[in-house]
Amino acid sequence: MKLHVINTGNLKLDGGAMFGVVPKVMWSKLYPCDENNLCNWSMRCLLVEDGDRKVLIDCGIGDKQSEKFFSNYYLNGDDSLSGSLAAVGFTMDDITDVILTHLHFDHCGGAVKWNPEHTDLIPAFKNATYWTSRQQWEWATNPNNREKASFLKENILPIQEKGKLNLVENETEILPGISIRLFFGHTEGQAIPMIKCGDKTVVYMADLLPSAAHIPLPYVMSYDTRPLITLEEKEIFMKEAAENGYILFLEHDINNECCTVQLTEKGVRVKEKLPLAAALS
Repeated sequence: MKLHVINTGNLKLDGGAMFGVVPKVMWSKLYPCDENNLCNWSMRCLLVEDGDRKVLIDCGIGDKQSEKFFSNYYLNGDDSLSGSLAAVGFTMDDITDVILTHLHFDHCGGAVKWNPEHTDLIPAFKNATYWTSRQQWEWATNPNNREKASFLKENILPIQEKGKLNLVENETEILPGISIRLFFGHTEGQAIPMIKCGDKTVVYMADLLPSAAHIPLPYVMSYDTRPLITLEEKEIFMKEAAENGYILFLEHDINNECCTVQLTEKGVRVKEKLPLAAALS
């Protein structure tokens, strides 16, 4: 099994929204912002290469929305989904499986594209099965007023309409060496993949832990629908991660691909920040 970092570009989001009730004077020391209070965040995906299987976890924001939509998020960086796949020797047609941790637009926008005639929306990975949790699918296709701006039907419905959708209802191993854990604080049924790579476990943290700066328990995003549940989930999982030496793969941390954590007198804290290649060596 080989793991490849797939960078798809960056976006800017309000620092206050990303750090919730934590004051700017505290979070800005850990994660800088510009004069408009905007922080730059990566949309870092992960490719698991295992024999004939090429499993992509999340797929960035895509390119099919309007210029006005994208202007709200100040997209930046030179990376793209197709370009990063090509850099490790693959095309989008080589992908056999796509795991969508959840269906917010910055995680699944790249799952669907326009056909060449620009008349129909089709799966961007024509040979892939798409995986997400049933709980998240039902939540996203019947969205609440708080989250509905993040659930765009054009990112979601074509997957089902084209017969590519596979829903997971329970925590389980969905593919050899790849299991799914479900979390409910950020959004309903966020599916967090855990990958066994030799004697190490890599956890794709998605929005359970957007960055290394979010490791202290109170650092919870305002986007989370149930922040108190996020607190409980983080406390349990981060202790488990420290005890088991998990490698935490960070989707949104523009400065750090991965980190490990340790138990301290102040609770779970960063042990080491490092690139994925170094973490697996």
